[in-house]
Amino acid sequence: HAVSLTYAWLCSMQMNFCMFIRKMKSVITVLFCLSVSLMGAKKKPNIVFIFVDDQGYYDLGCYGATEIKTPRIDAMAKEGTRFTDYYAAAPICSPSRAGLLTGCYPRRVGNHIWVHRADSRSGIHTGELTIAELLKAGGYATACIGKWHLGFHEPFLPRNQGFDHYFGLLHNLDPVEIVYFKDKGGVPLLRNGKVVKRPPDPAELTKLYTDEAIGFIEKNKKGPFFLYL
Repeated sequence: HAVSLTYAWLCSMQMNFCMFIRKMKSVITVLFCLSVSLMGAKKKPNIVFIFVDDQGYYDLGCYGATEIKTPRIDAMAKEGTRFTDYYAAAPICSPSRAGLLTGCYPRRVGNHIWVHRADSRSGIHTGELTIAELLKAGGYATACIGKWHLGFHEPFLPRNQGFDHYFGLLHNLDPVEIVYFKDKGGVPLLRNGKVVKRPPDPAELTKLYTDEAIGFIEKNKKGPFFLYL
């Protein structure tokens, strides 16, 4: 019985893994085809990609939420494309972001199963091509606004990965990270390498990010632009 159960479990794991591979291939193919088609398009669409940590599927009105009101996001979903079947590359921050930006498995590009801590000396491999680099080569203005968490030193910073503009936190504000900044005045809020505030108030970050995003869009409204928020 133990052998049968083990065999059944292995078969199940293999099926789940194969399904994951197929889903990831589909996502990567869509991103690649989108990027290639945009390079040759006469009128290139603006792209706003909002990446949210720890958001559940039913936390948005356009996906069925009733207790949480998200009218602006719902309007964007109605005017754009709404995906209903998507697999993230990892269940936590750093590797998930690495997978999204490169279309590769996180481990493949130097981001293993855990998040980067403040003393980390690694990030996305510098030789990897990110979607920001690809779009920038196609004439897009590019910006990353918000938490980066994919490397805290050169050459792993956002502006080395295809982003013209960066505003946000390279780190997060978890207790396990802020302890590294206890003697430095706190985690810095940065704009293109310069400290804007240290430490920022977590309660004001959403508004600060929103205002910065609106400013970037206004500046580049003639397009095309890519905003990774």
